[in-house]
Amino acid sequence: MKVLLKEDVDHLGYAGEVKKVANGFGRNYLLPRGLAVIATPVAMKRAAVWRTRAEARREELHAEYEALSARIKAAALEFKVKAGSNGRLYGSVTTSQIADMLNAELGTEISRRKLQSDPLRDLGTHTIRIRLDRDYQPEFQVTLLSEDGSYEKRMEDDALADAAADSELADEVAEAVEDEDEDETTATVADPEVADAMAEALNFSDDE
Repeated sequence: MKVLLKEDVDHLGYAGEVKKVANGFGRNYLLPRGLAVIATPVAMKRAAVWRTRAEARREELHAEYEALSARIKAAALEFKVKAGSNGRLYGSVTTSQIADMLNAELGTEISRRKLQSDPLRDLGTHTIRIRLDRDYQPEFQVTLLSEDGSYEKRMEDDALADAAADSELADEVAEAVEDEDEDETTATVADPEVADAMAEALNFSDDE
């Protein structure tokens, strides 16, 4: 069926646009909620009115979303959770939990349905996207930490050990290169022709 949108509908279109939708979606969702009407010639005469009204409302929302997006991007949430030695959670952190903490921190009422994320099941930092509308989809960071800090301590120790190993390897390589350069210099000086040439150069320098 073809419908004329009275309101902006996420993932479908803007007010004033004609869209072809499944009969069930149109009759069971769009029409009962007043989001659209059947696209008859009479309804089409009101398309411009609905479009203009929606554009004005959209401008107001975008000004609000601009400020809200900046606040969301600055947010950094942390959860202390139970997890195994492999960093896998005993359970998960859901979008409802994330939305609740974010709303508590920002004083907002963002629906969990706007969070574009699966439940989080691993320790570490995760990037979460919020779809305010098609034009504003800010992201923020959620970090999951083990309750006793043992996992993070082990990761830190492993990182320090890797850094030390890399530093030791770099020193060994530098030493090997230096030894190789010294060997080449010794071999060159030991060559009679090269030694004579060096001596002549030194004598020439002394004569000057």
